[in-house]
Amino acid sequence: MIIDSHQHFWIYEAEKHAWIDDDMKVIRKNFLPEDLKLVYQANGVDGCVAVQADQTLAETDFLLDLAEKNNFIKGIVGWVDLRAADIDEVLKHYSVFPKLKGFRHVVQGEADHNFMLRPDFLNGIAALEKYNFTYDILIFPHQLGSALELARSFPNQKFVIDHIAKPYIKDGFYDGWTTLMKAISEHENVYCKLSGMTTEADYNNWTPEQIEPYMQLVLDAFGSKRILFGSDWPVCLVAGNYTKTKELVTNFIAKLSSEEQAAIMGGNAMQFYNL
Repeated sequence: MIIDSHQHFWIYEAEKHAWIDDDMKVIRKNFLPEDLKLVYQANGVDGCVAVQADQTLAETDFLLDLAEKNNFIKGIVGWVDLRAADIDEVLKHYSVFPKLKGFRHVVQGEADHNFMLRPDFLNGIAALEKYNFTYDILIFPHQLGSALELARSFPNQKFVIDHIAKPYIKDGFYDGWTTLMKAISEHENVYCKLSGMTTEADYNNWTPEQIEPYMQLVLDAFGSKRILFGSDWPVCLVAGNYTKTKELVTNFIAKLSSEEQAAIMGGNAMQFYNL
């Protein structure tokens, strides 16, 4: 079964989605399950994990509603304020929804490099394990140090790094990212999504050869059992189409055994998110 471990839905609003700049104007519109279903049918994808794109409880409820109405949405990663004093009550409320698998915070947008190590945030992370919720780590490379500390502090918490921690592929940034990715991969509770890579390269001129060293490092570090394919649809559309995005990964892993390929393209996502 092929599972896309990372995609988004939204009803476009200029203010809410202000991060979609002029270079990304192709995605300044609504993207909903009826759109994605056609894409999946054309690309042989069986299901997905829908991930939050807005930091509100309304976003979590929006995704839950979509998942309830569309069977191909196998799970969702929502948002809650992990810093909230009543976080345990909030998590208890959401624990009754079987398709809600975990949460994410847009840490890449936080000015504090050590945002994830603040006591109130750590308190929220500590509460996730009780309800068997996962946590998606969305960061830039300069925040990998705090992600490493987080992984060390919570060895029983399931973490997954989104978009291979967004290395600056366009600028050739590699060495510092490599060192920290190797270090964090040593923690067996941390997985990594092969996603969001084309949009860290030059939107219009990226090549698979340019991105391959980054994918190879992730494969070498995490191994085929802790890597998840993700498209980052519809964001990936600013740097190509869904087919090219998927083929970037499938062509790269074609050298692996059929079992390893099946794990990366769906099995690992099913295991990590308990789909």
